[in-house]
Amino acid sequence: MDGLAGLARGSVVAVIGSGAMGAGIAQIAAASGHEVRLFDTREGAAATAVLEIGKVYGKLVEKGRMSELEASLARERLKTVASLGEVAGAAIVIEAIVENLEAKRKLFAELEGIVDERCILATNTSSISVTAIAAPLKHPERLVGMHFFNPVPLMALVEVISGLATDESLANTVFATAQAWGKEPVHAKSTPGFIVNRVARPYYAEALRLLQEGASDAATLDAVMREGGGFRMGPFELMDLIGHDVNFSVTQSVHAAYYGDGRFTPSVVQQELVNAGFLGRKTGRGFYRYGEGAAKPVVQAESAQPRPNTVAISIPREVKTSILTPMEARLAAAGFSVAHREPLHGVEKNEAPALHCNGAAIYLTDGRSATERAAANGHANTVVYDLLFDHAKATRIALARADQCSIDAWQAAVGLFQAAGFEVTRFDDVPGMAVMRTVAMLANEAADAVNQGVCSARAVDIAMQKGVNYPRGPLAWADAIGLHHVVTVLANLGATYGEDRYRVSPLLRRKLAANPAEPRFHA
Repeated sequence: MDGLAGLARGSVVAVIGSGAMGAGIAQIAAASGHEVRLFDTREGAAATAVLEIGKVYGKLVEKGRMSELEASLARERLKTVASLGEVAGAAIVIEAIVENLEAKRKLFAELEGIVDERCILATNTSSISVTAIAAPLKHPERLVGMHFFNPVPLMALVEVISGLATDESLANTVFATAQAWGKEPVHAKSTPGFIVNRVARPYYAEALRLLQEGASDAATLDAVMREGGGFRMGPFELMDLIGHDVNFSVTQSVHAAYYGDGRFTPSVVQQELVNAGFLGRKTGRGFYRYGEGAAKPVVQAESAQPRPNTVAISIPREVKTSILTPMEARLAAAGFSVAHREPLHGVEKNEAPALHCNGAAIYLTDGRSATERAAANGHANTVVYDLLFDHAKATRIALARADQCSIDAWQAAVGLFQAAGFEVTRFDDVPGMAVMRTVAMLANEAADAVNQGVCSARAVDIAMQKGVNYPRGPLAWADAIGLHHVVTVLANLGATYGEDRYRVSPLLRRKLAANPAEPRFHA
């Protein structure tokens, strides 16, 4: 096994466990030209899975995604076996059983006495240490993590996870095999949460904190994350889909595995849902209610305000582009002639760039509340807006006003963004708003994963896009925002809350020090 290529087409792939994950793995392996042997201890479960996979192939034929011949051959390659002994000739055995350390250890110990020395042992664990699973084996170097995502046939990502003992060439073979199966694999070190389940924690954690602090309601926060942030699902509807028992358990597991690191602290809001049995879609109630007669959630939106006559941007003469340039382009597309002017005085210069409209000074959030920013810049009529994924296509934007801000200035700011084609949502004045603080924390966690050798910068961005459908990898997003601004947001959140939760990753600070003019993760 030279590690330069994947498993040979036609070689035997054994899959242990015929639930959703195991059946999905068997489906793609057989379709990719492998002889598949599917085993399950539950009587009739493997046979049922094979029948269902055959039906899936039929549907793919109907959709033009497989030919009749391809489907027929894939069905012929897919067989059940009655005992573990019948997987003796496999080139790889992929375990997809219950998520329990002792159960997995017992299975692999038994397999080690059945398969030959060249056979790869792979675990589809989503959270258990690959090092720990391999530890009792006579040859722990032959075990590797091959973490697929559900539903396996549709989700592109595979985390190839190396434990302390895993042979590097073996991990490379599994990586190449996943590529041959049409997947996007990434290498990761066996650490709590691997890549996705670790880096994704802030997506839930920041939303839960925003809800707890009264920034807005769940439906409104979800709408802002989707329609402004570009995420496929908002955090609350996603937690309802996953199930709060599952999501809360993963958070607890990662928090415990990192010895109580405040960055992964579970939420009492979610704990209460679990206590109540409101687990989401599967119980008919979570953050939302489901089923017949359930009311559709109402998303907060500001009433229509007049279109302002003028808008200006304060920006030093020598600056050609700024963090407000994409918003300026959106306003120009809406017919505004945005005048440029020098900042008027010393404090304002420090606060530039800003949009100015009928007395309102409007800033992209930098992690401070609008009220705090108004006090710092001496401008009572301060309004802040949230980060957008795509300024040209976003349909909703969240704004917050300083406590000192007049109603006239607020309405002018609302009217400006409404005239630019946005549905305007009002947040209570929380620091960092929703999209900005979430993306900053995702980027920070991704940077820490890279800094700690869990994976590469490229791998973490692929993982978060392909594993949880983020619109952009968190480090690529940090590049787009500007690492200076990301660090400023995190530092301001840390100063406001006084919590280690918002500590800035050493790698982010290193990037700033190495290239102050244009720090980046990706060239």
